[in-house]
Amino acid sequence: MKHIIVGLAMLSSVIQAVDHEVEYPEGYRTWMHLKSMVINQSHSLSDPFEGIHHIYANDKAQKGLELNSYEDGATFVFDLLKAKRSKDAILEDERKFVGVMIYDSKRFSKTGNWGFEAFSGNSKSQKIVKDAGVSCFSCHIGVEKQSFVFSKFRK
Repeated sequence: MKHIIVGLAMLSSVIQAVDHEVEYPEGYRTWMHLKSMVINQSHSLSDPFEGIHHIYANDKAQKGLELNSYEDGATFVFDLLKAKRSKDAILEDERKFVGVMIYDSKRFSKTGNWGFEAFSGNSKSQKIVKDAGVSCFSCHIGVEKQSFVFSKFRK
């Protein structure tokens, strides 16, 4: 009986992991570029977000921004690069990670219907998020009125 309970617990954790699986967003750099920004070392979120941020949205996410309502498959990508400072400019350096936020009302109901993942550096498989997106979602709660999305629609 003990083996069955242990087996069921292991199966439950596997199902939970699969349920929260977020894949690398192939071709995201061809999506709409929403905005860029730089977080400097003195910013409260500099660890781990110091650097140059580029935010991309697929077609469903673009539509969702306009309506402040999202359908399954809406995806945002947060491409974070180290910033290299030169005399008169801030330049892109190596990639820190690619963050992904995907809407799925069935799989991610515990995190506002959004799934979260981050892929280390230029890797398409080395995942950083260890808690099924709960820590990511905890920051997004502050923008609940915007459907948990920091970016806004801009004409």
